[in-house]
Amino acid sequence: MRVVIAEDLALLREGLIKLLQAHQFTVVAAVDNGPDLHKALTHHRPDVAVVDVRLPPTFTDEGLQAAISARTQIPGLPILVLSQHVEQLYARELLSDDTGGVGYLLKDRVFDIGQFIEAVRRVAAGGTAMDPAVISQLLARQDSHGPLGQLTPREREVLSEMAEGRSNSAIAGRLYITEKAVSKHINNIFTKLDLPPSSDDSRRVLAVLAYLNGQ
Repeated sequence: MRVVIAEDLALLREGLIKLLQAHQFTVVAAVDNGPDLHKALTHHRPDVAVVDVRLPPTFTDEGLQAAISARTQIPGLPILVLSQHVEQLYARELLSDDTGGVGYLLKDRVFDIGQFIEAVRRVAAGGTAMDPAVISQLLARQDSHGPLGQLTPREREVLSEMAEGRSNSAIAGRLYITEKAVSKHINNIFTKLDLPPSSDDSRRVLAVLAYLNGQ
C-alpha cells in the first residue's frame, strides 16, 4: 500500500516512515510543507496520505488545504489528518465532501501503534477514522432538528461508535448489547437518515459523515 506523509517535525516524520514501513506500507514521499504535499499527492496518487494539519510556510492549515485541494483533483483520495489539538473547523472542512476515505486523529494516537495502523488502513479502504475527542467536540453544538433529531439516544451511541470505525461486533461489546441489536439499530439509522440503497459499507460511511456534519 502506497502512502504519502506530510509532517514538518523531522523526528516524527522519520518515526512515521519507519512505523508504516514496518507494517508493509510503501512510503512514496515524505514532505514537510504544504506546496510539496500537494505536488506529492497529485503526482503519486497514493493509496492513503497521513497529513499534519499545520505545515510551513504559515503553520496554519497548509496540510489540510493541500489535502483538500488534491481531493478535488483526485476525488476520494484517502486522507488521514493528524492534529495536535481538536480543530472543529478543520474537521468539518475535511468531512464536507461526503465521499469517505477520511480520518482525523490527535497526534497522541500515533503512540498507540495498533490503533494508528488500523486507522490508516480503514481510511485507505474508504472508511472513516475519527478520534473520540474530535467526535465529542463536533457533536457538542449539534442541534436536535432534522433527520439526526429523529435518532434515539441508543442509535446515537451506535452511530458514534461507527464514527470511530468499530465493527458491529466491537460496537456490541462496547455497548453490552447483541450484534443482532446493533444491526437493528444501524438499519433504523439508515432509514431515518434516508440513505439510498447501496452496500452496507457505503451507507455506513454516509451515515457517519452525516452525523459528524450535523446534517
